[in-house]
Amino acid sequence: MGNPLTEQIAEIIERMLKESGGELELQRNKLANTVGCVPSQINYVITSRFNTNRGYIVESKRGGGGYVKITKVNFDNSAAMLMHSLAAVGESIDAQSAKAILISLYDADIITERELKLIYSVINDRALSLSDANYRDALRADIMKSFILALRNYNY
Repeated sequence: MGNPLTEQIAEIIERMLKESGGELELQRNKLANTVGCVPSQINYVITSRFNTNRGYIVESKRGGGGYVKITKVNFDNSAAMLMHSLAAVGESIDAQSAKAILISLYDADIITERELKLIYSVINDRALSLSDANYRDALRADIMKSFILALRNYNY
């Protein structure tokens, strides 16, 4: 999917999160030294893989060595997860963020891999290429919201 170093960093963080019960404080510099990369690579992985669209809260602290606190948000039920996803979509959304939301729904066992691939095929930039570029992200958001509402009304 991505570059091997990025995948390795993401796997390390995911393992650390799991081992710490879903809440983790880590120092970028320390992890970068362990993995053998620059701290900006750690930042990239955190912002692209551990964001609110994927069900994480990230707090960054500067000074005193600086650290990042990552918390995995646990939803009590599928309906709460769907409502969170609906709120995350907002009035417009780019393809990458929309895909992140779909992946979080898949990871929560709310949609299947087939459903993820099907809906993404409808909302990716290629599928929406004939729509006006100024309104593409708004159109994608409307489609995502319709999908999420259909999920909510269908089974939850």
